[in-house]
Amino acid sequence: MTRRLLAAALVLLPAMALADAPKTGAAAFGDWRADRPGVQRWIRPGDLPAPYATESVATQPDIVARPKGRVPRVPAGFVAELVADGLNIPRVLRTAPNGDIFLAESGAGQVRVLPAGGGDPAVFAKGLDRPYGIAFYPPGPDPQFVYVAETDKVVRFPYVAGDRQARGKSEVIVDGLPKGGSHWTRDIAFSPDGRKLFVSVGSASNAGESMGKKDKQAIADWEAGHGLGAAWGSEAGRAAVLTADPHGRNVSSFATGIRNCSGLAIEPVSGALWCATNERDGLGDNLPPDYATSVQEGGFYGWPWFYIGANPDPRHEGARADLKARVTVPDVLIQPHSAPLGITFYEGDTFPQDYRGDGFVALHGSWKRGKPTGYKVVRLLMRDGKPTGAYEDFMTGFVLSDDSLWGRPVGVATGKDGALYVSEDANGTVWRVRKVK
Repeated sequence: MTRRLLAAALVLLPAMALADAPKTGAAAFGDWRADRPGVQRWIRPGDLPAPYATESVATQPDIVARPKGRVPRVPAGFVAELVADGLNIPRVLRTAPNGDIFLAESGAGQVRVLPAGGGDPAVFAKGLDRPYGIAFYPPGPDPQFVYVAETDKVVRFPYVAGDRQARGKSEVIVDGLPKGGSHWTRDIAFSPDGRKLFVSVGSASNAGESMGKKDKQAIADWEAGHGLGAAWGSEAGRAAVLTADPHGRNVSSFATGIRNCSGLAIEPVSGALWCATNERDGLGDNLPPDYATSVQEGGFYGWPWFYIGANPDPRHEGARADLKARVTVPDVLIQPHSAPLGITFYEGDTFPQDYRGDGFVALHGSWKRGKPTGYKVVRLLMRDGKPTGAYEDFMTGFVLSDDSLWGRPVGVATGKDGALYVSEDANGTVWRVRKVK
């Protein structure tokens, strides 16, 4: 990019982002040593290296106990406070309209409630199969149900504001979601008008290795019923965002070719659905980027044949050339192998004004890279509901060395108190990040 074009693009960034220009090109790729609150990166499709430019090394730091007194690093003027610990794989966080925070404790098969204003977490529902996504229905101030996504179905519980324990048995809403394979998480969200329930289902494999082949006519017939670029065989109904009505009827594909949309959120200005997505492994340390993106109805995002637009995966050389010009390029590219999980948009009023409307994404960290990356929470820099393409480190300090770490962020949610709540599943804790008065 020329200096003139770069300068023009930077005008789009919020004023706070201009203090330090984002790292671009090769400088945007690195490891945990370069992470600190305020560091910005802007990875563009033209910055990508060639496949296999580096070896893919399967490494991950060991998880250790949180060192005494150790807290995450956050920007100046903020403080991170421990809210809950001793949890068994805490994952998605969602804020109820009354301020209670619901937590999917996936390892324990239950949903907990962190009461507004503090207090011990309560068990809302238990006996669930790896619960993950949580949503309130109908959207708005007075929901009547809490929806929970288990790995093979979506259920709902009757709910009245302030309930800390489900007042009735679960009702199955969507049944028969694909089970097994590499990705078991199922996130859910409702459209702002409450007419559509979205369900994300990740792929069973890394790069569609066991899908098999179809001839041209068979592909056309399959896509007529499942959407452009829909995967088949062992990947049928996967690597996609599905949609249904709130009662689980009329299940269909909303968007395809999304390897693992592990986090769903509604952007509040546009009302658009967003995904935080884990891309594939095995093409090198710096390829391909993970991403966060608005999701277009009927959109195809490339998996498994292409990545980040028309870039072909060499493991499928020559396959599905008909799709090459039809791949939707994601909005915000994130350092490869960061493993984005949770996503939310800040709608509170206690952070500085330029944070309002920005996104937050929890990066769980990945094992398929020579040096650790991810293991932090980043801020998506938005302007009037539109992504600038850049993102900024917000919460770091979970990695201790190349060989050890104590935290892996997963869930993010804005509390009614205006703080950002973050779960991490290495040591089973939940943190509150608030602005210091």
